[in-house]
Amino acid sequence: MDPPNRRSSKSRGVSPGIFYISTSYGGEGYMKELSIFIDESGDVGIVSDFYLVGLVFHEQKFDIGHDIGLHEASVKNSNLDRTPFHFNPLINGNDEYRWKHVEVRKKHLHTFRIFVEHLPVKYRVFIYDKKEAFGSESLADVIEKDLKVFLFDHLSYLQQFDSVKIYYDGGQSVVTKAVHRAITSCISREAIVYKDAAASRYRLSQVADYVCGIELTNLKFERHLETKTDVAFFGAFGNFKKNFLKKLRKKRLQ
Repeated sequence: MDPPNRRSSKSRGVSPGIFYISTSYGGEGYMKELSIFIDESGDVGIVSDFYLVGLVFHEQKFDIGHDIGLHEASVKNSNLDRTPFHFNPLINGNDEYRWKHVEVRKKHLHTFRIFVEHLPVKYRVFIYDKKEAFGSESLADVIEKDLKVFLFDHLSYLQQFDSVKIYYDGGQSVVTKAVHRAITSCISREAIVYKDAAASRYRLSQVADYVCGIELTNLKFERHLETKTDVAFFGAFGNFKKNFLKKLRKKRLQ
């Protein structure tokens, strides 16, 4: 079972302008900022069996400009173009990756994996099996409740920041509303700035897409639903866990 293709952009990725580092961190007048990048995988209908919501957390005091520079150099040295990273199209050879040979797509995946491994970020992915009965509650309601529980469990962490900025491409409207309600109910409205987060513009939106893709691939391996394409890109389950999952899980926010 391959998950449905996500929207993709034909525009080239650019280094984001929202990341910075301050030599006066902790000093008078310094604003402590946290950015949360949100992505989704699957659909709320019957096309996919699973639905995932991924959150990537980045504290603005940690500059990622150097990591972006190293990633861009790696892309250039590997003779790859700067196509914005989209997990499902890359794996399945669709959209902007349609004309790229499988070995070229593997190089794209490899360079992006290394980029993610070195980033000073944390993440959390929520996974839903749509075959499970949610009773009278819709999927959006369940997502909202789970996000509220998670955010309240980490409230002391979130309250350290003067500003919490949410970057989200909007996704599917029913889920967008659930995410907004959960976050606004847990964090002061004055501390939240919602921003559109097209993956072609923000690298960490692409990272949120990556973590959703890796966690979905793990679920497919666990349930013996992996495809020939999954095996071609990741090898056997043991290789996938060693080379991708375990390294990513070091960044998982419990």
